[in-house]
Amino acid sequence: MKNEKKAHLLRFLERNKRFDGRKLDEFRKIEVQTGISRNAEGSALVKFGETMIMAGVKMSVEKPYPDTPEEGNLMVGAELSPIASPEFESGPPGAEAVELARVIDRGIRESKAIDTKQLCLEKGEKVWNTAIDLVTINASGNLIDAGALAALAAIKDTKLPKYEDKQIDYKKRTDKQLPIKKLPIAVTVYKVGPYMIVDPDAEEEEVAETRLTVTSSEGKISALQKGNEYPLTIEEVEKMITIGLEKAKELQKHIR
Repeated sequence: MKNEKKAHLLRFLERNKRFDGRKLDEFRKIEVQTGISRNAEGSALVKFGETMIMAGVKMSVEKPYPDTPEEGNLMVGAELSPIASPEFESGPPGAEAVELARVIDRGIRESKAIDTKQLCLEKGEKVWNTAIDLVTINASGNLIDAGALAALAAIKDTKLPKYEDKQIDYKKRTDKQLPIKKLPIAVTVYKVGPYMIVDPDAEEEEVAETRLTVTSSEGKISALQKGNEYPLTIEEVEKMITIGLEKAKELQKHIR
């Protein structure tokens, strides 16, 4: 059945079309909504077609990591629940959820999107910890790009809670935002046969051989992450990077 679906898709791709009528390098309709959670310090809901994912940011004061005593901490977690897809199971995060969180975490971390040194309260003792939680509401392909955009929108939406006398008052929100230096955009390019596509739906994602996530900021690559075991040639990687950098310009419009 999977081979038949792939063969059918390839016939469409030959004509520069996809099942839903899009071109190979065309995104589905994208919607970004911020400030959706009353209790999170920052939040966002992002839709790529029928794919829907929510991101929430929770700030806390923690001890810094030993190797970065003057920098705030960053953590990204992802939940893939059965309400989003029958393919997901309840319980601890599986391999797919862990990979989703790591790819998004790496894009933010490697781009140095947040000036973590400004999150230091007391060297070696107290820093702001930025925890980003991703919750998938509906999984219909391309969770990486949707999740990365949701995380970024939630970061931009974040306002620090009041911190006084070494105590956090979560009921009192300040006007202080996270010190954002860059806006890293993730674009995942998928390979189906000899063709490269972006923003696959669930059916396209199922038959794709491999993928490459290109995270960039202002045209400069911050991180690359390959998925699946299928090999890529140098020429294919270069083509995927070119597509990723170009399509990032479109996604930036939704975050600015």
